[in-house]
Amino acid sequence: MSLRAAHTGLNVTDLDRSLAFYRDVLGFALLAEGKEEGRRYALLGDGGDQPVVTLWQQSEGGYDAGRPGLHHLAFTAGSIERVRAYESALRAYGVDFHHEGVVAHREGAASGGIFFHDPDGIRLEISATEGAEGAPVPHESAPTCGFF
Repeated sequence: MSLRAAHTGLNVTDLDRSLAFYRDVLGFALLAEGKEEGRRYALLGDGGDQPVVTLWQQSEGGYDAGRPGLHHLAFTAGSIERVRAYESALRAYGVDFHHEGVVAHREGAASGGIFFHDPDGIRLEISATEGAEGAPVPHESAPTCGFF
């Protein structure tokens, strides 16, 4: 038996704000929520009964890319058209993008996506395995997802 990711837990500073973002903009379903003061959390899924992302309100400040820990959280959208639909929804929400529009994962790659930040500055990616041919490449000699 090999291991695979069960869910990703993220520390957030404001559960209400983060829940609105992950539920209303990214489309995750709320599976469970803890509302006890000092122990607030939300379990989010993608249509099944298993959480994909968990949000824990237990941090202050903002995401620090210079410290060990989570580099970024990547989601796959199934098609480049779905990636662009998410891009439109995220722009309407006022999200901070790291690159302009869809970019390729590396020179000549068919895969690519969008790279942006959640309300706490956590780096996120939404990509598709094909359809990004000809998209710009921010880092020709290294994977785009590794350097943002």
